[in-house]
Amino acid sequence: MKRILISVTNDLTTDQRVEKTCEVLSEIGYDVLLVGRKLKKSLPIQRNYKTIRFRLLFNKGFLFYAEFNIRLFIFLLFTKKDLLFSNDLDTLLPNYIIGKLQNKKIVFDSHELFSEIPELVNKQQVKKVWLLLEKTIIPKLQTVITVSDSIKKHYQNLYGISAIVIRNIPKIEHINQKNFEINAEGKKVILYQGSVNIGRGIELMIETMPLLEEYIFVIIGDGDIIAQLKEKVSNLSLHNKVKFLGKKTPEELKELTPNATIGMSLEEDLGLNYRYALPNKIFDYLHANVPVIVADLPEMRSLIKKHPIGEILIERTPKTLAKTIINMTNISYEKELKTAKKELNWSKEKEKLISIFSKLDK
Repeated sequence: MKRILISVTNDLTTDQRVEKTCEVLSEIGYDVLLVGRKLKKSLPIQRNYKTIRFRLLFNKGFLFYAEFNIRLFIFLLFTKKDLLFSNDLDTLLPNYIIGKLQNKKIVFDSHELFSEIPELVNKQQVKKVWLLLEKTIIPKLQTVITVSDSIKKHYQNLYGISAIVIRNIPKIEHINQKNFEINAEGKKVILYQGSVNIGRGIELMIETMPLLEEYIFVIIGDGDIIAQLKEKVSNLSLHNKVKFLGKKTPEELKELTPNATIGMSLEEDLGLNYRYALPNKIFDYLHANVPVIVADLPEMRSLIKKHPIGEILIERTPKTLAKTIINMTNISYEKELKTAKKELNWSKEKEKLISIFSKLDK
């Protein structure tokens, strides 16, 4: 049995893309070892494949990336493996070096344009380092996976490589719905789920809530701006209309999402990473039979044009957003959601992953 070492910088518990990838590789006969990190608040993890999580001294900034990459390099160097699988640019360097040193094939899965994330907009020196790493290594890779056609085209134009698009789409499965741990009785629920970071449109949604009398806004997730958002809600006296439920496991999230009336994915055009994004949460809403309101950005626009499971926000103002949401509440998307789910599901998407590894085995 061939052993594959899969690495990612998160704590593994909420990364559904990596979890599904590991499950598929286990199913087709690989001995999977998934490497991540463990934080103070990390939940226990049990999988049908092996996992290891590094405890680090530093958990943010340059020192975190330096420590993690050194630890990963040493681990990869002395651990038996047949293939390497790097998730995102922040794990690529040690995987690439070990691949060269030990003549091991490497698969790179770019979940996003890491060098273009909004957090780097005002950190040009840091951005240059990530761009240098990207420009140095990615053109030399044989097997690259990514999450959207726009990122695929970006890599093709810049580096002349042909990435394979595998979208992070849920499996079709029965969901045991559970109620929110808040009193939402009689209210329509607008849901945001995912990382609570800059540029996700959450601030715009909060500013819109005074115009939506029959609605509440539920935020599930955690991130860099959670304290700022809570302060904003307090300043606008919106405690009864905006609810923070914190971070949930993927299993808990699946049970809660169907309670929503509308799901939102309103990323701002803050650089190429958001412009080319096709967020996982859109597919999570779809599989929970929840219509979506999305930003007018290429991948999201294309999805809604092809599968009319919601609406595109053309003008980013509270007035337009409120009007669009109210109009959506009076439309049934049931037929479109049902049709889209048949096409957009993991059983179809994973065949591309299986095909990649069948070719690597030859």
